[in-house]
Amino acid sequence: MKNKINIRLVGIAILAVLATVIGITIVYYGLFQKQVRNDLAISAKLLKDTAYFESVNIDTDEIDLSTDIDELRVTWIDSDGTVLYDNDVTSGELSNHLDRPEIQQALETGVGETVRRSDTMNENTFYYAILLDNGTVLRVATNAKSIWSVFLKVAPIALFIIVCIISICVVLSHLLTKQLLKPIEMMARNIQDADYEAPYKELEPFSEIIKRQHADILSSAKARQDFTANVSHELKTPITAISGYAELLENGMANEEQKVHFYQEIRRNADRLLVLINDIIRLSELDRSEREPAFEKIDLYSIAKECMEDLSISANQRNVELLFEGSECMMVGNKDMLKELIENLVQNAIRYNNEGGKVLVRVTDDERPKLIVKDNGIGIPAAEQKRVFERFYRVDKSRSKATGGTGLGLAIVKHIVEIHEAVIELDSAPGVGTTVTVMF
Repeated sequence: MKNKINIRLVGIAILAVLATVIGITIVYYGLFQKQVRNDLAISAKLLKDTAYFESVNIDTDEIDLSTDIDELRVTWIDSDGTVLYDNDVTSGELSNHLDRPEIQQALETGVGETVRRSDTMNENTFYYAILLDNGTVLRVATNAKSIWSVFLKVAPIALFIIVCIISICVVLSHLLTKQLLKPIEMMARNIQDADYEAPYKELEPFSEIIKRQHADILSSAKARQDFTANVSHELKTPITAISGYAELLENGMANEEQKVHFYQEIRRNADRLLVLINDIIRLSELDRSEREPAFEKIDLYSIAKECMEDLSISANQRNVELLFEGSECMMVGNKDMLKELIENLVQNAIRYNNEGGKVLVRVTDDERPKLIVKDNGIGIPAAEQKRVFERFYRVDKSRSKATGGTGLGLAIVKHIVEIHEAVIELDSAPGVGTTVTVMF
């Protein structure tokens, strides 16, 4: 970053010097041209006032301006374009000048001027013509360097200035970048300090984003660490039970009646282990999925009805009554994910219900598609309600394990809700029951 700043500062300095040199050269040359024209006009008027050009019958040999006026060419032209006199060459050697723009302009308006460029000499010739009282035209001319010549003349000076400025810029940019970046480096070192303020006002939004991201990374790292520890603990329990019962059977330390019980416990723990592994895999898939799920237009009511039919056996086994109401509710979503969401919510409502309890599932489409799962089960204390969507968190741990709960169902629900950009609300009270509302 420092090198980039240094290079850019030097580049800006070079551009500034070049632009200044070019600009000043153009302005200077414009003023120079104006001064040359003014000088030619004055010279022409002064020559007009002399007695040299009063009559066309004068002996031109008597006119000698070659030494009187340095670097000024004087030409006297008759009204038909014939050159009567020229102080540089013999008039007889010059062609007719009637076609020259400055001569035509002087004959028409009294004054004419033009500039002609000589590419071979890299010079500009300035011409100024004035109409005399006797109908002849007096023209004066002088040579001046072109703007390119002027620029080349100042180029060495400009180059020297550029070298000097680059040297100064290298030193200044090094000091400035060091001074500029030092507070940013300090901010980076103190990124964990929530009270540390950004050194520059412009960096405050960036600083806040970095701090939030840093906090999120730490939170995610802690969540992964906790998740790994919880997974190890959750897997260890059924595996230990299976291993223990298997060891007793292997050593013949159980009678026939105990063997049946041990087999049942092994199967129950194996089933629990399978459910737990499936939930962990599913949650990992939702965490790592980078592709957008396939959304389509679906009927939430039909999906909920299908889930109710699938879960009716589970409800009958626990003597819980399932109630379902609603009407067609079209929305855009992923059918498999929504089915998984409804099954997890209804299974929880059945699992944490009382004997003879009820679970009501309602699908409505008032202002927005809405799913409501309500039960009259054991309920959730207010202090526990914020944590029920955490992984492996259980309100009643003994009851959850006894009914086959993994503690991951509501975590999966939360993921699916976020993917659908929905809102989930929980309303519960111990001994009264729980109502979960999902608004899409």
